[in-house]
Amino acid sequence: MNELNVVIPTDFSVQAEYAYLMVKNLEHTMPIRINFLHVLQVPDTVTMDVEGNIFTCGEIDVAYVEKQRDIAMRKLNNLKTLYGNDIQVHLKLGKITDGVIGFANEMNMDLIVMGTKGAFGLKEKLSGTSTQMIARKSNIPVLSLMCDRSDLKIEHILLVHDFHVPEKLELSVMHKLLNNFGCKLHFLQITAGDPAKEMADFNIKAAEFARLNDISLYETHLIHDKDVEAGVIHFNQMLDMDMICIGTHGKGGIFHTSATEKLINHLFKPIISFHLN
Repeated sequence: MNELNVVIPTDFSVQAEYAYLMVKNLEHTMPIRINFLHVLQVPDTVTMDVEGNIFTCGEIDVAYVEKQRDIAMRKLNNLKTLYGNDIQVHLKLGKITDGVIGFANEMNMDLIVMGTKGAFGLKEKLSGTSTQMIARKSNIPVLSLMCDRSDLKIEHILLVHDFHVPEKLELSVMHKLLNNFGCKLHFLQITAGDPAKEMADFNIKAAEFARLNDISLYETHLIHDKDVEAGVIHFNQMLDMDMICIGTHGKGGIFHTSATEKLINHLFKPIISFHLN
């Protein structure tokens, strides 16, 4: 079985615990290396060397940063007491988004797993969530979840995509889940048109997509809805999926709405987001 190298960014909240419980659930079926990462938020002028020594430009009290570093390390080491010595713990300084993505790239992680409180209304438009921002910028897939999924049985995975132009995607994490769990894969396309008229062409394009991505077993679904978010929500009300995979172009913010980020913030389902070409 293929091992999965996972990083769980933690602020020592219950959301981070949800992420760990989700990973432990997956570990019952597939081998996983679990890494916890805490990013201590400090200005760019504050740095830490490999021995943990703190350096600043002089305007920030080194002793204060050292105290915060020591508190964070105690909390990280407490995780090893709670969860066992098989987990690895890491501390970085900087901004959360850059710190998590930089660490994941440096350590060749397969997956970033994050619990999120979600975001709605004005908060979503102005700031969003750390999970949303990391999913937007990270080339490494992000698994996000809003609640405890420690008892989840993964039997049905939903791949939401625009199959009109079949292409090869980076779906290695999804393949590992399919291979290890033996679950059923569902293709979902949301259309503004008439599904009955488009179904034949959709099935042809889906078959070509499956060939390009080495997928042999799948079921196709084409539904009409006003947008991707509404379509995914309504489809899940009809056929309850266990996990959702959806790509993102890495764009979002006040002037650009990302369906993937909206689902991360709103949908109470584990979601694997990955960057599209």
